[in-house]
Amino acid sequence: MRRPRAAALILAALTLGATTAGAGPVSFSDWKEQRLQLFGSNDYSFGQTLQMVSNGTVSIAWGRVPQGDWGARRASWTWNVTEGVPPTDLSRKGGDDRNLAVYFVFVPEAAAAGLASADIKALLGRSDVRVLQYAYGGNNAVGSVLPSPYGTPGTGVTIPLRQAGTGSYSESVDLAADYARAFGGEPGALIGLAVSGDSDDTKSRIVAAVGGLRVE
Repeated sequence: MRRPRAAALILAALTLGATTAGAGPVSFSDWKEQRLQLFGSNDYSFGQTLQMVSNGTVSIAWGRVPQGDWGARRASWTWNVTEGVPPTDLSRKGGDDRNLAVYFVFVPEAAAAGLASADIKALLGRSDVRVLQYAYGGNNAVGSVLPSPYGTPGTGVTIPLRQAGTGSYSESVDLAADYARAFGGEPGALIGLAVSGDSDDTKSRIVAAVGGLRVE
C-alpha cells in the first residue's frame, strides 16, 4: 500500500507514546488488508507502526498472533488521530463510523490450532469466535459494552475508550475482565489482531496511526 502522506505529522507522537506504553513485540510489518467493499479501501502503511488514511472508506488491517501469545490476557498500545470522523452511534449498523478500532479475536482453545491460518474474514464469520473491539470515536459512554450490529449476534462487542476527536493517547486494557463483562467466562486463545478505520457513512477523512502494541 502507499505510504500515507500525513505519516510524518504523526510519527513522532506515536514513537513517544509507544515508549510510555511499553514498547511491545507486535510488529505490523507482515499484516494484510481485508477489504469490506468492492470499490475503495483505506490506505495503510505497515511497519513498526500502522499508519492509515481513510477517505470515505472502510477496511480492516489484520495479523496473526504467535502461538506463544495465545494466552495473552492484557494489551496496551498508543493511537494517534490528527483528522477524524464526527461523533456517531457505534451501536447503529450503517451509521457507526469511528476513527480507529483495535480488535482482539479469541477462539476456543481446542479449535485454535485448526484456525491459526484462517484469515480475518473467515474468523469473523464463525459462531464460536469472540471479538473484543476497542474504539476511538463515537458518542457512546466510555467503557460501555455495545453489542456489535454486524455478524452473528453475541459474538462481538465494541468498547469505546475515546469519543470522537483528535489527539494521541496510550491505552492499557484487561482483556480477561472485558471478555467476562461482554461474554461471560474466560477467554479462549487470542489468535488474531486487527485495526480498522471507518469513514464511509459520514464521507469524512481520517489520518491516524497505531503503535506500541503489546499483548501479555
